[in-house]
Amino acid sequence: MGATAAHADIKLGLGAPLTGPNAVVGEQLRRGSEQAIKDLNSKGGVLGEQIVLIQADDASNPSQGVAAANKLITQGVVAVIGHYNSAVSIAAAKVYSEEGVVQISPGSTNPQLTEMGSHTTFRTCGRDDQQGEVAAAYIARNFPKARIGILQDQTTYGRGLADATRAALAKAGLKEVVYEAVTVGDRDMSSVITRMKDAQVDFVYFGGLHTEAGLLVRQMAEKGLKARFMAGDGIVSNEFWNITGPTGNGVLNTFGADYRQQPVAAEVVKSFRAQNYEPEAYTLYSYAAVQAWAQAVTAAKSTDSAKVAEALHKGGFQTVIGPLSFNAKGDRTTADYTVYQWRDGTYTEVK
Repeated sequence: MGATAAHADIKLGLGAPLTGPNAVVGEQLRRGSEQAIKDLNSKGGVLGEQIVLIQADDASNPSQGVAAANKLITQGVVAVIGHYNSAVSIAAAKVYSEEGVVQISPGSTNPQLTEMGSHTTFRTCGRDDQQGEVAAAYIARNFPKARIGILQDQTTYGRGLADATRAALAKAGLKEVVYEAVTVGDRDMSSVITRMKDAQVDFVYFGGLHTEAGLLVRQMAEKGLKARFMAGDGIVSNEFWNITGPTGNGVLNTFGADYRQQPVAAEVVKSFRAQNYEPEAYTLYSYAAVQAWAQAVTAAKSTDSAKVAEALHKGGFQTVIGPLSFNAKGDRTTADYTVYQWRDGTYTEVK
């Protein structure tokens, strides 16, 4: 009998909030990564080997994110797609960097993630300082006389985004009349709403995620605070509308281009919808992260993280979110944040 060489599968890690308050986004990261791997494997995988996805739940908690990172490394992953929450990604990035494992986050926007100097850290989304500038420019242009209230949820992401927008507003000559914090998990927003009513706030900017944003919008309407509401990419989820219902009509948010509408993503979007799954928000960012990694592996002719990281920094990649390349920090070389408005359960770009 002739002996043949055994081929070991390539293990790609996924670090995401598969349970907890942001499990809906964790599902987006999982579905995007799984579909990208399935499509790659159907064409022979990478370097002639099949890819398997090893998942670890971070539950949106930084300490659990570190545990998830260590678990993935122990299981022999060559790279990790994740995480979602900025605080989790930053904590986990220190582990990946020390171990020399490539990390590509589809959704962590806090600038600190790529300012730590790790050569193996990347993201397919933009940064909060870019997002804040777009939000502030929109507010200054359309609501120049607004009495602005700025709220944030005390997370690395929420506080960072709110402060980036606050700084950009200041450059535009606008100063908020209220700056307050809410706590993740709070169900009653009465006190902060009362303070905003007392200050006659008529425009609210919120740095945080969909649950607290939805509660704020709904309770503002219930308590008669008639103010426009704007947030960032943290509310881009149908779960936001499930909380607000019609009170969410007119809510604004910033997010990247809706790649579901782009020809380059048409076949992948069609595949998702055939499975009765709508690839909203970070689904395609996750798919693109896998694509960029796989193309870098092919260019490097190796899954070695040092070589793959070098290829990621140098290369240009064709993905479902269009041409993608990274700068020396691991950030995208292009940003495409724009403003959306919610209406009847969907968000569409403001023209």
